[in-house]
Amino acid sequence: MRGPATDPTSTPGHRHLRRAAGPFTAAALLLPLLGAAPAQGATDTSADRLQQAFATAAADHHVPQSVLLAVSYLQSRWDGHGGAPSVTGGYGPMHLTDAETAVATTEHFAEGAEDARGDSARAALRPHVEVPAESAVPARLRTLRRAAELTGIPAADLRTDPAANVSGGAALLAAAQKELGEPLSADPADWYGAVARFSGADDTATAAAYADDVYDVLRSGEERTTDDGQQVTLAARPRLVPDRAQLGRAGLRTLPTDGVECPKSVSCESVPAPYAQFGDDDYGNHDLGDRPASQRIRYIVVHDTEGAWDGVMNLIQDPTYVSWNYTIRSTDGLIAQHVKAKDVAWHAGNWDVNARSVGIEHEGFLADPDAWYTEAMYRSSARLVKYLSRRYDIPLDRQHILGHDNVPGPTTSTIPGMHTDPGPFWDWRHYFQLLGHPFERAGGKQSGLVTILPDYASNRPVYTGCTTKGEPCTAHGSSEVRLYSDHDVSAPLIKDIGRKTEPTDGVNDLSSRVSTGQQYAVADRWGDWTAIWYLGQKAWFPNPRKDPAAVSAKGLVVTPKDGVASIPVYGRAYPEKEAYPAGVPAQSVVPLPYTIPAGQRYVVGDEMPGEYYYAVTFTTDSHRVVVGKDLYYEIQYGHRVGFVRAADVTLEGSAR
Repeated sequence: MRGPATDPTSTPGHRHLRRAAGPFTAAALLLPLLGAAPAQGATDTSADRLQQAFATAAADHHVPQSVLLAVSYLQSRWDGHGGAPSVTGGYGPMHLTDAETAVATTEHFAEGAEDARGDSARAALRPHVEVPAESAVPARLRTLRRAAELTGIPAADLRTDPAANVSGGAALLAAAQKELGEPLSADPADWYGAVARFSGADDTATAAAYADDVYDVLRSGEERTTDDGQQVTLAARPRLVPDRAQLGRAGLRTLPTDGVECPKSVSCESVPAPYAQFGDDDYGNHDLGDRPASQRIRYIVVHDTEGAWDGVMNLIQDPTYVSWNYTIRSTDGLIAQHVKAKDVAWHAGNWDVNARSVGIEHEGFLADPDAWYTEAMYRSSARLVKYLSRRYDIPLDRQHILGHDNVPGPTTSTIPGMHTDPGPFWDWRHYFQLLGHPFERAGGKQSGLVTILPDYASNRPVYTGCTTKGEPCTAHGSSEVRLYSDHDVSAPLIKDIGRKTEPTDGVNDLSSRVSTGQQYAVADRWGDWTAIWYLGQKAWFPNPRKDPAAVSAKGLVVTPKDGVASIPVYGRAYPEKEAYPAGVPAQSVVPLPYTIPAGQRYVVGDEMPGEYYYAVTFTTDSHRVVVGKDLYYEIQYGHRVGFVRAADVTLEGSAR
């Protein structure tokens, strides 16, 4: 839901939890391991300190090392994030939460520029929301203080020293095991209940889903290099079967599901968005529909909330606010469904996309690279998206799994105000691995198409404006690659004429950026540089063989039909005027300020009919889906997608 660079205050009504990081210096990562000796036969090298810390903490607290490693992997993938907190105030490899320190103040964001409904047939929706007072901090957001009590380790060390953090996590697991009346067994199968309790979830379904994920990690094993260069390995135990009966003694509540549309592999509750009248014959906060019978669901749109869970749950239940279909919680991956898939939520700022999509919000903040997303949330989201993909036949690719930042402005005037979440720090590469559809090389070395695919951890372009306008953001891995007007990093950045501003390296400025998984037609090559067709221009980016930012791809492209100098690009695929029946006002089909000049090629994502869902009244008797004869192609035009009329283009293979 993040707003554009011209709108530093972001989405209307959402509360921003500004985090003040605990005391941290680079030297903190080099602190001794609390007096711990290296594991037998190990050498205390810089690359295995964290592995040793897990071994030491496991021995000290009588927790199986494999369980400790698997829990940490699900929380952070073993990353320490330099001592910075997650979006929910979680620190270190064990994601020990300390919201009272991490969340320093609560602030109400002012209105953003985007009308989330995005339907020019209705007045722009710009709700004013009174943000409720912050409630008491729940137990799941203050586990670090409990770890300090159990271990005697100062809270500051638990926040900044990875070894201390791991020890605190082990102490919490051991305490949970004792509270359940279970022995401190050496068998990982005996720790299911403690793992479930570690999640902080207060309901059986969420705790079980979390524990099941941990045991999936235990069975499959993992190995990776962390964000600070630590080599960590968890050996696979494919036949491990946990004692799930322990969860019945945990005293957790039963989650109200009320017919939620979620896979069985996640925890999911119903928090309905209201369909209600208010004011002068107005209503909110979504529209009733009959999808997919009336319209095919073609897209899933990924958002971040720009606010914390409790506040977001209050906002979605306000009929004067906007809506989306699902929200996913950071700490444990709990999913709340708000709007049924058959109905149309107001989330993407483009009515055409809203009418053809499902919107998923993730608890997080675009412009704070340190407010990292948990593995539990990534996995829960991936399971939900796979479920929706199967149910509604939505392809698992970046032409159909869009970020909010990929949704086009429906008209020229809306372009500068379109939102930019989930932003450059959302790990699309990892997300699609979890979806079971990893991005891979296709085609030959000189293929006419490329898939953007930088290494997330090492790809660290400079961004500014995360916390202070013009100031550099914290260096962080990124899914995005910057584009230049020539094969030189000192060349001007690519300009987006629709934004009407000069391009910058601002975290919200999408003018000259491409994102992991997006595909483009190759325009030129020069040494270690590759040029693509982008926003009607030749756009360059470094793409060396040893550290590629893109790989070859296959697919279909469109190019203007012979004999025309250029063709228009549209922000919505609406029917021709003649398709509208009596009683439904025809919607204008007006191009954006963009064109495709002759000779340029753009990758095709989908072919679709011109459609318009007419829904401007509370009663549904006048609602209609208008389908025209005009066909459109969805294309990857810039950072955002666009639409071209099939009658204007020639469809070709990817070969040059």
